[in-house]
Amino acid sequence: MSKIFLIDVGRCTGCYNCQLACKDEHCENDWTPYAAPQPLTGQFWCRVSEHVQGSIPKVKIHYIPHLCAHCEKAACMAVCRTQAISRRADGFVLIDPAKCAGCGECIRACPYDAIYFNDKLRIAQKCTGCAHLLDHGSTQPRCAEACPTDAMRFGEESELAEALVGAKPLTPGGKIWYKNIPGEFIGGTVYDPVEKEVVIGARCLLTGEGKTLTAETDSYGDFWFRDLPAGGTYDLLISADGFADKRFDGVSTAASVNLGDIPLERN
Repeated sequence: MSKIFLIDVGRCTGCYNCQLACKDEHCENDWTPYAAPQPLTGQFWCRVSEHVQGSIPKVKIHYIPHLCAHCEKAACMAVCRTQAISRRADGFVLIDPAKCAGCGECIRACPYDAIYFNDKLRIAQKCTGCAHLLDHGSTQPRCAEACPTDAMRFGEESELAEALVGAKPLTPGGKIWYKNIPGEFIGGTVYDPVEKEVVIGARCLLTGEGKTLTAETDSYGDFWFRDLPAGGTYDLLISADGFADKRFDGVSTAASVNLGDIPLERN
């Protein structure tokens, strides 16, 4: 049966528990033949990355845990000269520390930077899915077990089928599935420079990339267009009763956009 990880980015708070639990399990612990000890520094078999979108005060932050994808067509396996890399029946791809020659070809072949080189032992190392624990009665790898918000779940693909709706793996056939990764956003604050008050209920019309989206400014004068595809180009029209329309043409979502404080002129 195929085991997978499901990572719900919308639930991840950036506590780094998964990253710390992985280090605690593998640093200075010898789990041969699954894995030799992980060095104290330089390797993160489970690595959390921080993603900051927008600019103050329109800022959104999300966190993404990264692990070896245990790819169905693993590039690391294809280039290994000593057959040190193999796939288990549950789908996990492991590097046998006793067979690894330390040539580094697998590290160079991995497109996700998920394989590390142990300078002391002269071998390649990576996430094992805590196979040493699963083979001896545990139901969860340490990273998933340590997650306080269920942002990281682990189990049979069939058991997680309902939760997998809207998720996708990092690579076709990969064992790490992600969902709710935020897209880019366009936001701003609309205000009346004469009264020095925000404009509530201003109508915002965003067009581009074959779509038309609408929003209204809230009680703080803020508007948001969220989860936009990266690299899009949009035109924005802002209108409110008693004010002249305001336009922004060619707004790019190469990155999230904070249009800042937007003054409206009275008619």
